[in-house]
Amino acid sequence: MELWRPDPTFYPSPRMAMQAPAEKVAFVAMLNAANNGRPDALGVVDVDPASRTYGEIVGRVDMPNPGDELHHFGWNACSACLCPYMPHPHTERRYLVVPGIKSSRIHIVDTKPDPRKPKIVKVIEPKVLAERTGYSRPHTVHCGPEGIFCSALGSVTGDGPGGIFVMDPESFEILGKWEIERGPQYLAYDFFWHLGLDTMITSEWGTPNMVETGLNPDILLKGGYGHSIHVWDLRKRKHMQALDLGAEQQMALELRPAHDPSRAYGFLGVVVSLKDLSASVWVWHRENGKWDVKKVIEIPAEPADPDKLPPLLKGFKAVPPLISDINLSLDDRFLYISCWGTGEFLQYDVSDPFHPKKTGSVHLGGIVRRAGHPKNPGVPLNGGPQMVEVSRDGRRVYFTNSLYSPWDAQFYPDGIKSWMVKLDAKPEGGMAIDPKFFLEFGDLRGHQVRLEGGDASSDSYCYS
Repeated sequence: MELWRPDPTFYPSPRMAMQAPAEKVAFVAMLNAANNGRPDALGVVDVDPASRTYGEIVGRVDMPNPGDELHHFGWNACSACLCPYMPHPHTERRYLVVPGIKSSRIHIVDTKPDPRKPKIVKVIEPKVLAERTGYSRPHTVHCGPEGIFCSALGSVTGDGPGGIFVMDPESFEILGKWEIERGPQYLAYDFFWHLGLDTMITSEWGTPNMVETGLNPDILLKGGYGHSIHVWDLRKRKHMQALDLGAEQQMALELRPAHDPSRAYGFLGVVVSLKDLSASVWVWHRENGKWDVKKVIEIPAEPADPDKLPPLLKGFKAVPPLISDINLSLDDRFLYISCWGTGEFLQYDVSDPFHPKKTGSVHLGGIVRRAGHPKNPGVPLNGGPQMVEVSRDGRRVYFTNSLYSPWDAQFYPDGIKSWMVKLDAKPEGGMAIDPKFFLEFGDLRGHQVRLEGGDASSDSYCYS
């Protein structure tokens, strides 16, 4: 008797997902920052060490219009589809939902039957997004309850509030704005959830008008960028709590909840402190029915010669770490931290989330350091560790070096020369740069990375 089975890349628990086959390709957003009338692209990278094209771009699809600024994209379906209350357990992980943070245009890209030959099957124009949600500048995509969720930085005027909208996972129609009771939430950025606790967490950056021309020193020094995270009732779509870190903690961005749905905590990366230019990682957690947040990692700024600093930093005589991304392995053991300013990439053992232990560090690029890659150590690199993705088994870590074109220009005014690297992570802790994997993007800039079949930041699970 033939049965209709769920997608084999869906797993009930993170523990089972860690046993999945290794990825053979990665999908990478590639930005055309030259303003030369050419579009951005989605690249397909060979990540199979046994392949003769290992570490090379083996497929590509160009967007139909210039000026999108492809940013954070995600799958139409994932392991969350196996949750008992999900309405689409037999949806296939096949399509990538690829928004443009500048154009507000959303592309639906089919990765089958051949992942090396992706093709665009639908384009949602910004007018449709605006009419159905009131939002613009779509940012982060996650598959989850009731469909595809996407955050947006702001309204159609470029002001706030930003928030979340939902798309149908099969037709890709925009269903509408997610929030029913927004409460005090105004700024938006990242979001994720604790499915076992019916709880969503959202973070803050700034409205489009606050970020699209670069980092605004006046806003920054007044503590005007995001410094809170918000707790929501996921089913009722209702704001429950705002957890303020304090205005000196500027740009509370990336959220990485524990993958085990029985664990009520997660990690937040904060870009910079106005007190001393340090960066930090915080843990949100639940106690006695309420949520709280606590700083658990602080990474100091590094003193530097002002002559080697971009104009924005000369007066500070230091390089801030600028935590731009974090990622958590599926066993909830290792947290990875990208320090885009100093060029340092860190690994912490967070088995005890309140007492992290540093277990690894490498340097590539950096505003001042310009550390080279083992494949050609004599060649200085710019940019720094940025968008990071971890394989499901936790053994491979990939990252790129471009942040966001207006901010790239401020912190690396000589122009980002973009690259992607791979690190090998040890089960007991520690990591090393793979000397054979060094991909240069040429005139384009690599950003978000997604792995074939899922990765450490794509899926959420309903079982331990």
